Amino acid sequence: MLINQLSVFIENKKGHLSKITKVLKDAQVDIRAISVFDSAEFGILRIVVDKPELGAEALKNAGHVVKQSYVLAVDPSDKVGSLHDVFALLSDNNVNIEYVYSFVMPNNQGAPLIILKADDQEKAIALLTASDFSLIPKEAVYNVQKY
Repeated sequence: MLINQLSVFIENKKGHLSKITKVLKDAQVDIRAISVFDSAEFGILRIVVDKPELGAEALKNAGHVVKQSYVLAVDPSDKVGSLHDVFALLSDNNVNIEYVYSFVMPNNQGAPLIILKADDQEKAIALLTASDFSLIPKEAVYNVQKY
Protein backbone atom coordinates (compact mmCIF):
# COMPACT_ATOMS: atom_id res chain seq x y z
CA MET A 1 0.00 0.00 0.00
CA LEU A 2 2.90 2.39 0.53
CA ILE A 3 3.79 4.43 -2.52
CA ASN A 4 7.28 5.73 -3.22
CA GLN A 5 7.30 9.53 -3.38
CA LEU A 6 10.20 11.68 -4.53
CA SER A 7 10.89 14.95 -2.73
CA VAL A 8 13.15 17.34 -4.58
CA PHE A 9 14.71 20.40 -2.99
CA ILE A 10 14.29 23.31 -5.41
CA GLU A 11 15.18 26.96 -5.58
CA ASN A 12 12.22 29.27 -5.98
CA LYS A 13 13.43 30.60 -9.34
CA LYS A 14 11.87 30.98 -12.75
CA GLY A 15 12.29 27.85 -14.85
CA HIS A 16 13.42 25.51 -12.08
CA LEU A 17 10.35 23.26 -12.30
CA SER A 18 10.84 23.06 -16.06
CA LYS A 19 14.40 21.79 -15.55
CA ILE A 20 13.16 19.03 -13.26
CA THR A 21 10.31 17.96 -15.51
CA LYS A 22 12.72 17.91 -18.48
CA VAL A 23 14.99 15.47 -16.63
CA LEU A 24 12.01 13.21 -15.97
CA LYS A 25 10.73 13.53 -19.54
CA ASP A 26 14.15 12.65 -20.97
CA ALA A 27 14.29 9.59 -18.67
CA GLN A 28 10.79 8.52 -19.82
CA VAL A 29 9.40 8.89 -16.29
CA ASP A 30 5.76 9.97 -16.05
CA ILE A 31 4.43 12.13 -13.21
CA ARG A 32 1.29 10.79 -11.50
CA ALA A 33 0.88 13.37 -8.69
CA ILE A 34 2.66 16.63 -7.97
CA SER A 35 2.76 19.29 -5.28
CA VAL A 36 5.10 22.13 -4.39
CA PHE A 37 5.51 23.51 -0.88
CA ASP A 38 7.49 26.72 -1.01
CA SER A 39 8.99 29.59 0.90
CA ALA A 40 10.40 32.82 -0.48
CA GLU A 41 13.68 31.26 -1.64
CA PHE A 42 13.29 27.48 -1.64
CA GLY A 43 10.69 24.79 -1.96
CA ILE A 44 10.07 21.09 -1.87
CA LEU A 45 8.63 19.46 -4.93
CA ARG A 46 6.81 16.26 -4.03
CA ILE A 47 6.01 13.91 -6.86
CA VAL A 48 4.72 10.41 -7.39
CA VAL A 49 6.00 8.95 -10.64
CA ASP A 50 5.49 5.71 -12.53
CA LYS A 51 9.14 4.63 -12.13
CA PRO A 52 10.38 6.07 -8.82
CA GLU A 53 13.83 4.46 -8.78
CA LEU A 54 14.60 5.59 -12.33
CA GLY A 55 13.21 9.07 -11.59
CA ALA A 56 15.31 9.46 -8.45
CA GLU A 57 18.44 8.28 -10.26
CA ALA A 58 17.89 10.63 -13.21
CA LEU A 59 17.28 13.62 -10.93
CA LYS A 60 20.35 12.85 -8.78
CA ASN A 61 22.50 12.44 -11.90
CA ALA A 62 21.29 15.88 -13.02
CA GLY A 63 22.50 17.36 -9.72
CA HIS A 64 19.23 17.59 -7.80
CA VAL A 65 18.84 16.72 -4.13
CA VAL A 66 16.24 13.94 -3.98
CA LYS A 67 14.78 12.09 -1.01
CA GLN A 68 12.53 9.05 -1.33
CA SER A 69 9.78 8.50 1.21
CA TYR A 70 6.54 6.58 1.42
CA VAL A 71 3.01 7.92 1.28
CA LEU A 72 -0.52 6.57 1.06
CA ALA A 73 -2.96 7.11 -1.78
CA VAL A 74 -6.52 7.24 -0.48
CA ASP A 75 -9.87 7.38 -2.21
CA PRO A 76 -12.02 9.21 0.35
CA SER A 77 -15.07 8.82 -1.96
CA ASP A 78 -16.59 11.80 -3.68
CA LYS A 79 -19.23 12.89 -1.18
CA VAL A 80 -19.68 15.71 1.31
CA GLY A 81 -17.66 15.18 4.47
CA SER A 82 -15.65 12.18 3.32
CA LEU A 83 -12.31 13.98 3.58
CA HIS A 84 -13.25 15.09 7.09
CA ASP A 85 -14.04 11.47 7.92
CA VAL A 86 -10.51 10.41 6.87
CA PHE A 87 -8.88 13.21 8.88
CA ALA A 88 -11.09 12.67 11.95
CA LEU A 89 -10.47 8.92 11.97
CA LEU A 90 -6.72 9.45 12.02
CA SER A 91 -6.84 12.33 14.50
CA ASP A 92 -9.16 10.47 16.88
CA ASN A 93 -6.65 7.61 16.90
CA ASN A 94 -3.58 9.79 17.53
CA VAL A 95 -2.20 9.60 14.01
CA ASN A 96 -0.81 12.92 12.82
CA ILE A 97 -1.08 13.87 9.16
CA GLU A 98 2.18 15.51 8.17
CA TYR A 99 0.93 16.67 4.77
CA VAL A 100 -1.69 15.95 2.16
CA TYR A 101 -2.27 16.82 -1.48
CA SER A 102 -4.77 15.73 -4.10
CA PHE A 103 -4.45 14.14 -7.50
CA VAL A 104 -6.67 12.60 -10.15
CA MET A 105 -6.18 9.31 -11.97
CA PRO A 106 -7.61 9.36 -15.48
CA ASN A 107 -9.32 5.99 -15.09
CA ASN A 108 -11.14 7.07 -11.91
CA GLN A 109 -13.74 9.24 -13.69
CA GLY A 110 -11.95 12.36 -12.46
CA ALA A 111 -12.81 11.78 -8.79
CA PRO A 112 -10.26 13.42 -6.48
CA LEU A 113 -7.86 11.16 -4.61
CA ILE A 114 -5.41 12.17 -1.93
CA ILE A 115 -1.80 11.49 -1.12
CA LEU A 116 -1.10 11.64 2.58
CA LYS A 117 1.91 11.21 4.81
CA ALA A 118 1.18 10.21 8.39
CA ASP A 119 3.55 9.97 11.31
CA ASP A 120 2.55 6.29 11.70
CA GLN A 121 1.89 4.94 8.23
CA GLU A 122 1.21 1.35 9.32
CA LYS A 123 -1.38 2.46 11.88
CA ALA A 124 -2.96 4.74 9.28
CA ILE A 125 -3.22 1.81 6.85
CA ALA A 126 -4.85 -0.39 9.50
CA LEU A 127 -7.34 2.31 10.52
CA LEU A 128 -8.31 3.31 7.00
CA THR A 129 -8.65 -0.29 5.84
CA ALA A 130 -10.77 -1.27 8.86
CA SER A 131 -13.04 1.72 8.19
CA ASP A 132 -13.62 0.74 4.56
CA PHE A 133 -11.69 3.58 2.97
CA SER A 134 -10.06 2.56 -0.30
CA LEU A 135 -6.28 2.60 -0.26
CA ILE A 136 -4.94 2.64 -3.77
CA PRO A 137 -2.16 0.11 -4.35
CA LYS A 138 1.12 1.40 -5.68
CA GLU A 139 0.81 -0.71 -8.84
CA ALA A 140 -2.45 1.04 -9.72
CA VAL A 141 -0.84 4.47 -9.27
CA TYR A 142 2.42 3.64 -11.06
CA ASN A 143 0.63 1.92 -13.96
CA VAL A 144 -2.61 3.97 -13.98
CA GLN A 145 -4.83 0.96 -13.41
CA LYS A 146 -8.31 0.84 -12.02
CA TYR A 147 -8.05 -0.29 -8.41
